[in-house]
Amino acid sequence: MVYLKEIEVETEGRRGVLYLTDDAGTARGLREAGEAVLIYLHPGNRDQDFSGFLFAVEDPEDLEPEYIERAYRRLKGLPWNILRTARCLIRETIPEDVESFYQIYSHPAITEYMEGLYPEVEEERQYVRDYIEKVYTFFGFGVWTVIERESGAVIGRAGFSYREGFDEPELGFIIGVPWQRRGYAEEVCRAVLAYGWSALEFRQVQALVEPENIPSVRLCEKLGFRKDENVNVGEKEYYRFIVSNPYRI
Repeated sequence: MVYLKEIEVETEGRRGVLYLTDDAGTARGLREAGEAVLIYLHPGNRDQDFSGFLFAVEDPEDLEPEYIERAYRRLKGLPWNILRTARCLIRETIPEDVESFYQIYSHPAITEYMEGLYPEVEEERQYVRDYIEKVYTFFGFGVWTVIERESGAVIGRAGFSYREGFDEPELGFIIGVPWQRRGYAEEVCRAVLAYGWSALEFRQVQALVEPENIPSVRLCEKLGFRKDENVNVGEKEYYRFIVSNPYRI
């Protein structure tokens, strides 16, 4: 007998359905119809082929609302809302953010200490699509979009990434010039770090900052980072800052 359950999901005022089933044929049919499908695994269906399905559970009666919503959003191509601060929403980046990124990165002060975007807008949009599939889906985190809640404007980016040659996740952030000197960077980075400690259970986080980037050096110090060493990445020298999870011994 096929197990099939419909779970109602509400996202941003709209209702949807997440289907939970233990049958591979049913699951494939629902997916081909564009539905969001969650697999129920149990001893009786271990011989079925569920390859290609992103989410599976073993206890269908113990699903947390946050898990249900995030599974639905990922399967329907909707971004995860990561966290809110007093003034900002931090959510996963979507291709529609790219136009705002080009406006932010057009200021010379932004690209003085970081790489710019792709020359062509569509290249950057494709990069975002690949990032959603290969980074957000695999790791469950990455660099996210920062939105000013009052205006709805995209004002920057913040989050975590892994840099080749280093073990610790790295904090990265950028706030567009029109929104600088208002405390947004500190507000957002404190919230992102707290999320890293509680939700992602990081033990340590690093930040690489060019010595000439005095505002970022000062911000790292305010956030509790300590200077660990000077490192060279490519042709550039960086201060390597480290901060440890204050809730773990």
